[in-house]
Amino acid sequence: MKTLTGLKIGGVPEHFNLPWRLAIEEGRFKKTGLDLHWSDMSGGTGQMIRGLETGSLDVAVLLTEGITKAILQGLDAKILGVYVVSPLHWGIHVPFKSDIQSENDVENQTFAISREGSGSHLMAYVMADQLGWSLDSLKFNVIGDIYGGLWALEHNEAQAFLWEKYTTFPFVEQQKCRYVGEVVTPWPCFVIAARTEIAEQHYDLLTSMVNVVSQKAADLKKSRYTAEVISWRYNLRLDQVKAWLSETEWNYNAIEYPLAFEKVTYYLTKLGLLSETEAKDWRQKLFI
Repeated sequence: MKTLTGLKIGGVPEHFNLPWRLAIEEGRFKKTGLDLHWSDMSGGTGQMIRGLETGSLDVAVLLTEGITKAILQGLDAKILGVYVVSPLHWGIHVPFKSDIQSENDVENQTFAISREGSGSHLMAYVMADQLGWSLDSLKFNVIGDIYGGLWALEHNEAQAFLWEKYTTFPFVEQQKCRYVGEVVTPWPCFVIAARTEIAEQHYDLLTSMVNVVSQKAADLKKSRYTAEVISWRYNLRLDQVKAWLSETEWNYNAIEYPLAFEKVTYYLTKLGLLSETEAKDWRQKLFI
């Protein structure tokens, strides 16, 4: 059996990635010849794109729109497959003591974003497009991660912050911010990507890796104990976890979703975040 040791993989430290963490803890990847070293990436997709760029990561589990844009603009990486097929529900968060009452009040305000090219950045454009705002009026403050976003809201360094709504719910309860609405991605939210060199040299092993995590996700979805495990491991309220599980579907059978990437590419081009030249031949650029 071929083996690959020391593979460096990163993902957000959130409930979406429990299948990875449990599969690693249970030794499921080692049985296929893979030794994975997981790193939590609290800075999100922007941080992982940088990791793939510098070689500090070999594989990343990151947002569809972020990695699609990065690859089409020159990142030397390939998408291995869709990881979560359901959309992401981005909560729109504002300072707790502000006068902002709805998503419409956020127009012309400053958005806190983790990094340029991150989901919190790109989804602000999607939100603006959905609400009919001028994209030229969007303003941003780069804050690093969720804690930077909360700090920016508290200190009026930003007036809006987009982040996955269940992850931020405890902070809403603590009155560190207010939830005034949400933006839903028009595509499957998470994909698995690898540096091109790794993807080309170890394609069969990486395919096995994707199949292992897909099976573990299927096991989790069926288990009656999953909500309790997530609630305990991620310090989330049980009723919130059950609501999240009801609307979340992983890619249990490692199915390809080419139309999802066509939609992302079209949308990014429409928003002016990709040029027509960059979007051309997107299939050949995104996949092996």
